[in-house]
Amino acid sequence: MFFVFGISTKDKNIDFVQTMVCPNCNSYGRLEVFMTYTYFSLFFIPIFKWNKKYYVRSSCCGSLFTIREDLGKAIERGEKNRIDEAELNPIDMKYNREQTCSNCNYSIDTDFEYCPKCGRKL
Repeated sequence: MFFVFGISTKDKNIDFVQTMVCPNCNSYGRLEVFMTYTYFSLFFIPIFKWNKKYYVRSSCCGSLFTIREDLGKAIERGEKNRIDEAELNPIDMKYNREQTCSNCNYSIDTDFEYCPKCGRKL
């Protein structure tokens, strides 16, 4: 007898979109919710799921936030149609904090006082 089974991880997009000012980059964008989970499959059919986590991604800067599991389940069932900024827990902030030198147009992080390429004060 031959059995085909496995354990894998999958992402599932949840039908939820909210427009708001991003708490990371202060740009106007969309918040999109998705869920990740691990599942056991037998003969390529998922049998049961565990380790569910809900995430929110902003469309403007690509920052990633987590939300509570009960809030994620309520959004998935369609019971909640709004996420408050206080409910977002940042985990991957991708906002680009760069500036350019006015002398040589070199791209520099905002923490610098002087341009590392030409030495001019920013």
